Amino acid sequence: MSLHKCLKCGSYTLQETCTKCKEKAVSPAPARFSIEHSKKYGKYRRALMKKMKQEQENK
Repeated sequence: MSLHKCLKCGSYTLQETCTKCKEKAVSPAPARFSIEHSKKYGKYRRALMKKMKQEQENK
C-alpha cells in the first residue's frame, strides 16, 4: 500500500482511484534517483547536450 493523490480534486487516498470523485490517483512523490541509471544513460545525455550545443552554434 502506498499513498496516492487524486489528479482531479487533490485529495489523498490509499487506493488507485479517488474515493471522493472516482478519478485516477497517482503517487505524489517523484521517482527515486539511481546512480546506476545515471551512469548507464550518461553517454546518451552527454551526446544530446553536445548535439544541442552544436545546433545553437550553427544558428
